[in-house]
This record gives sequence, structure tokens and C-alpha cells, in this order.
Amino acid sequence: MKRYGNLWQLIITKDNFYLAEQKSRKHKTSRYDVIEFEKNLDKNLEDIRQLVITKQFHTSPYKSRTIYEPKERIIYILPYAPDRIVQHAIMNILVPIMEKLFISDSYACIAGRGQTAASLRTMQAVRRNQYCLKCDIHHFYPSINQNVLSQMYHDKFKDKDFLEIMDDIIFSFPGGYNCPIGNYTSQWGGNFYLTPLDHYCKQELGIKDYIRYCDDFLLFGNDKAYLHDCRRKIEDFIGRNLELTYSKADVFNVKQGIDFVGYRHFDNYILVRKPTAKRQVKRLKELSGEFECGQITVDGMRSAIDSIAGWLKHANTYNLKKSMRINEIRRRYVGAV
Repeated sequence: MKRYGNLWQLIITKDNFYLAEQKSRKHKTSRYDVIEFEKNLDKNLEDIRQLVITKQFHTSPYKSRTIYEPKERIIYILPYAPDRIVQHAIMNILVPIMEKLFISDSYACIAGRGQTAASLRTMQAVRRNQYCLKCDIHHFYPSINQNVLSQMYHDKFKDKDFLEIMDDIIFSFPGGYNCPIGNYTSQWGGNFYLTPLDHYCKQELGIKDYIRYCDDFLLFGNDKAYLHDCRRKIEDFIGRNLELTYSKADVFNVKQGIDFVGYRHFDNYILVRKPTAKRQVKRLKELSGEFECGQITVDGMRSAIDSIAGWLKHANTYNLKKSMRINEIRRRYVGAV
């Protein structure tokens, strides 16, 4: 097994911390704490860098809030400085390595993949298989065992200083479990945590059409009995090795359609899932109100509308777009379509 080293010296460079601050402030430039930090950017950034270098950095206490879209979840919040900047400095160096560790059919977080790529890959699998095993993990992020995650990093990386700061972040949440949603490192940590599952399904179970997006994953085949057997074996594997359990795990004919990454996939067309469509309709109405109240700029309005339109264009949504009047709204607020 290849182990990676020499990360620390790359993490603590001045250039890396300047890049981390640039990424951290993205979409946050109007926040008071960001504005105050940047009034004396060079000194403030160097102070944080020295905290890390001298091992005086420790993850701050979390604040939390509950969100309800797309489902009820607790989000954990750390200060912009030093925590967000430090996490970006770490991930600037770690991400290129971690991307090499993920299989090609893991689609969350990774540049050039994402939900659209996962949807297109699902359509390929639907067209050449009769059955699907669709699974998701029960309370995935809160169920992550911190000792297991830490050991996975120690098995793959040999840089002592890097492992110390990663352990500080991993064990910053009390109780031994949870990879807090809201941490930048958690997005990648959660994806990393399920890499043993990826290799088990592809190599041990021999599943050619296996697709995972975060903790939702699909296995395809033409032998229904074998997929049922896979369901039982995976349940045992994730329980023994990762201390996880299913939320759902169903085997069904692909003709029923497969709900995945916000779309419903059939063999010759794709629909937007009803809950997703409702959220987009609601968001479009909210945008109009925000623009008229001066809460969002023309550029912000254009970007938000384009994002919704981009989501819709990958599915058969002619009637939905017509009912949403998305082109009319775009012309009204930001000009030509």
C-alpha cells in the first residue's frame, strides 16, 4: 500500500495560506468578519500560519444551526479565521492526492464529476441492466467513527505533522462519532470513509456498474438473486468495518425508474424528481422577491437563474420550464436569454 508523505512543508507555505484565504472568502466578501480580517490581511494571515507552524492551532468550538432543505440536517459552523482558512490550507494540498484514491465511479466533491456526471453514468447502467440495488446510509455523517477515520488517514499518510492537525480536526467533535457537516474537511473525509465500500463492491463483489454519490450508491446487474445477496454482504461489510447501517436498501426492476442525484432515470429519458422540482420553483419565486428588495444584484440574479436552468437542461423538462416561466423571468430581470 502506497503511503504519502511530505505534506506539511507544502501546507505551511505563505503562498498556500494566501490561496486558502482567497478560497475561504469566496461568496463571503460582504461578511463583517471577512471585512475586518482583510483590513490587516498580511499580519492576520501570518498570525494564523504561525499558530499552525508552532502547533498552537486547535479547532474552535462549534456553533450549530438546523436547515430544512433538502431535508432536515444540523450544520456545524466554525469561525472564518482561523478555522476555515486552516482547513482550506490543508485541503489545497490534500485534495489532489485524495482524488487519486477515489474510484472513477465516485462522484461527490471531485472536480469534473458531480451530480450531472453521476446522472449520465446512471443512464448508461440503466440501459444495460435489468435490476438495481439502491442503498443509502442511515445518518451517515453523524455515524462516522472518528477512530476509524483517523486510522484510515494514518494508513494512507506518513507525515506526522499533517496527521496531528488532521486528528485535531477529526476529534474536535465530542463523543467519538460525527464528521460535522459544515467543515470543509468533512466533505472529503466522508468520501474517503466510504472508499473501502467502493473497492469491496467493485473488486470483491465484481459489480461492473457501481455508482456512488456521497452515501447514496447503486449496484446494477441482470441477476436479481445476486443483487439481494450483495445487499446482505454489504450490510455485513459496512457494519463490521465502518460501523454503519442502511437507511434503505432495495432491489427493483430499472423500469420503475431510479431516483438518484435529484433526477429520476428511465431507459430513454430523465425527469427531475418532484421534490427537486418543487424546490427549484420555490427558489425562483424567492429570487424575484430578493431582487426587488435589493437583496441580490443583477449578476447574482443571473448566476442563480443560470444555475436553475443548468439543472433543468439535463432532463426532459420542457413542460416544467414552461410552467416556471424561467426564460420570461430571466428576460425581465437580467436581459436577453
